[in-house]
Amino acid sequence: MRTWTTQAVPAAVGALALAVALTGCNGSATGKGAGTPDAGSKPSSEKTVYRLGEASPPQESSMKRSKGSTFTVTPINVETGTKADVKNSGLKLDASDGPQVPVYVTVKYTHASGKAMQLGDMDDDLVVKTSGNQRTRALLVLLGQAKWPNCPAADTEKQLSAGQSETVCTTFLIPASQMPAAVELTQGYYNPPLEWPVKS
Repeated sequence: MRTWTTQAVPAAVGALALAVALTGCNGSATGKGAGTPDAGSKPSSEKTVYRLGEASPPQESSMKRSKGSTFTVTPINVETGTKADVKNSGLKLDASDGPQVPVYVTVKYTHASGKAMQLGDMDDDLVVKTSGNQRTRALLVLLGQAKWPNCPAADTEKQLSAGQSETVCTTFLIPASQMPAAVELTQGYYNPPLEWPVKS
């Protein structure tokens, strides 16, 4: 098994993990997740590029248990780890995937309105875009627990009520030959993603 670059899955030693990289001809990630507004709901003239530390517009949950609730996403900081971090994490990647490094993204999620929401309902649409125009979703540990320095796993089942916030660290894997270029929040098939560029 391998790291997905649209068609592969990584395996783990002591942890089974899944990472998704989405690559499109036009450089846009596709897919609709928990926090994606309905198609056509976002005017094309609306702002789509933000600074790190700047909150997104309210995103509407489409999860059944929190449908209609809104929340904001604020990427705060982006750091690139090392190949040693991967080696020490408990993950084992297929050699054919080539060297990988982790990218640690610190994000603040704020429940804006509506029913209480689980933290995991707010983070499905976050993507890291690389300098090679590859898009990778967060590393999802399915069994066991991979460990990353200074980036502990978040309690995705934690409930947030309106007005409450939680700041978490999320891990992504990218090719070691590339750098993180931006954090993106996908907006479905018909709208451009929101983007927070990462300065080199």
